[in-house]
Amino acid sequence: MSTSPAPNGALDTFPKLLDHNARVRGGRPAAREKMYGIWQTWTWSELREEARALAMGLMGLGLQPGERVAIVGKNRPQLYWSMVSCQMCGAVPVPVYSDAAADEMAYVLDHSGAAFAIVEDQEQVDKLLQVVELEQAPALRHMIYLDPRGLRKYDHTTLHAFAEVVANGQGAAAEAGPRIDAICAAQQGADTCVMLYTSGTTGRSKGVVLSNDNIIVTARATAEFDKLVETDSVLAYLPMAWVGDFIFSMGQAYVAGFCVSCPESPDTMMSDLKEIGPTYFFAPPRIFETLLTNVSIRMEDAGTFKKKLYDGYMAHARRVGADILDGKPVSAADRAKYALGELLVYAPLKNALGLSNVRVGYTAGEAIGPEIFQFYRSLGINLKQLYGQTEASVFITVQPDGEVRADTVGVPAPGVEIQIRESGEIYYRSPGVFQEYYKNPEATADTKDAEGWVATGDAGFFEEGTGHLRIIDRAKDVGKLSSGALFAPKYVENKLKFFPSVLEAVVFGADRDRCVAFVNIDLSAVGNWAERNNISYASYQELAGHPKVYDMIQEHMEEVNASLAQDDMLSGCQVHRFLVLHKELDADDGEMTRTRKVRRRIVEERYAPLIEALYAGASEVYASVEVTYEDGRKGAISATLQIRDAKVFPAGAKVAAE
Repeated sequence: MSTSPAPNGALDTFPKLLDHNARVRGGRPAAREKMYGIWQTWTWSELREEARALAMGLMGLGLQPGERVAIVGKNRPQLYWSMVSCQMCGAVPVPVYSDAAADEMAYVLDHSGAAFAIVEDQEQVDKLLQVVELEQAPALRHMIYLDPRGLRKYDHTTLHAFAEVVANGQGAAAEAGPRIDAICAAQQGADTCVMLYTSGTTGRSKGVVLSNDNIIVTARATAEFDKLVETDSVLAYLPMAWVGDFIFSMGQAYVAGFCVSCPESPDTMMSDLKEIGPTYFFAPPRIFETLLTNVSIRMEDAGTFKKKLYDGYMAHARRVGADILDGKPVSAADRAKYALGELLVYAPLKNALGLSNVRVGYTAGEAIGPEIFQFYRSLGINLKQLYGQTEASVFITVQPDGEVRADTVGVPAPGVEIQIRESGEIYYRSPGVFQEYYKNPEATADTKDAEGWVATGDAGFFEEGTGHLRIIDRAKDVGKLSSGALFAPKYVENKLKFFPSVLEAVVFGADRDRCVAFVNIDLSAVGNWAERNNISYASYQELAGHPKVYDMIQEHMEEVNASLAQDDMLSGCQVHRFLVLHKELDADDGEMTRTRKVRRRIVEERYAPLIEALYAGASEVYASVEVTYEDGRKGAISATLQIRDAKVFPAGAKVAAE
């Protein structure tokens, strides 16, 4: 087994890191996958042999250095090590969102010039074949599939089973092995590591070119910051095409040598999370909101005694839990009561959530509601926020232990410099700064200047005294009301999404005299509430339009307004009028990105008549909007939507919503 490091001994590429891990921790678990209810494990030595055999098989199919390889599928160990196999051949992996429609996939394949594609199953093969048939991916020569089910009768001229490619590679080891060794030895940190496409909140996704140094130097610094070691473990369940998953499940995993586990399916993620009990856990706010919603639903269904016990101890946890976690002074009586709460409520709850062993937890992607953030920290879960971007190899700021707060995103991450320009926009530079946007020098120049400073597009400021960064909103979304008051929609939306019944909210008001909002209800939470209250409904649309649902959303809206009234800077952002949309905002309809971020401009365009009705004082409005079904068919959903007024409060008033 060849495990030769680089001539200078630097572990500056993933193939070199893999060789190192196979040599120094070869018997330790590197990857796990649950299949048919059973967890399978690969050690670092086994993973290295599998990746190397695949690399030799890809080389036998003609994969050349510098070519792009699309990786498409849900989280699977084989797809993760496929990326290293591509790098062993000198090629560049390009992860693609597995839930992308064929036309979205076609754009990435064509733009990147992908020559090969390694995919999970028949679903992905079918989408690729559709793209090929329409001649939308002219460079694509070969497709390799992992799961053979349903593919036996397909034309295998350019279609290959993953297992066969690996077997062919093992058979060609004598010839291909030395070529692989030579390529790996010649690779350097400055070489391209991966190309990741942005979520595309404002238009077409851009291919972000990241070097080995970008990923590995950043991963190494942040792993040291949080003291990550080989005994840690993570659950890999987020899209492989997202930079967050790449830095956690690839970068930090290879640097620290810890194990990455893949759930059996998205549907079993929560039960698999509980079984694995990771020590290191990352989730976007949406996941933490969903977990809290599930808890709230269960407690609403609980008996009187159990609910009273839960409410009482959670009130105590909210008061002292975060202080105990941060090592701050707390009275002996409060500590004793918290310890009893740990026994009766907190520990069982964390176990049910699968978070009992979490030593470090992170959330990022967008701002998390402060109430949601405090809920987890009050349980003793060391949940922290980070601020990052694909272009930064994720990390721009981090929160040191003992300095974790809901209203800031922390201090600059190791090696990161941050500037707040005169416009209020945040700029940074770091070892993680991307090389370029692929085939887009104009966008590269617009985003990164000659000195390496990158424009984030976000507005924020540093707090005096603490040095912590506070994010206000996207710079392009922060504006003013016609009165001159600050308009920061994301802040309001996150406060609304704290309520389990609110899945999504979109607030409007820039250059207007007041704010209005759209709301998406959470079907599981509101459906459970409807069942308890004997409210029958036949569809999402019918439930969303029910008067009692509107009453509930109005209560939430007014509670948020009361909270905003006490913030001198944001009191003008109180929502005056709102409606509940008759359909969920959907990535397939272009209303959200694949990472579940609202495409605000598209929503404004698609629902312009509804926005105007909110401002015109109408009590209802007819809406009809085109939708895309899972099989690609188009249709329309129509409804007459109610419009409600919400109570607003005087700025600075210490009041509560009625």
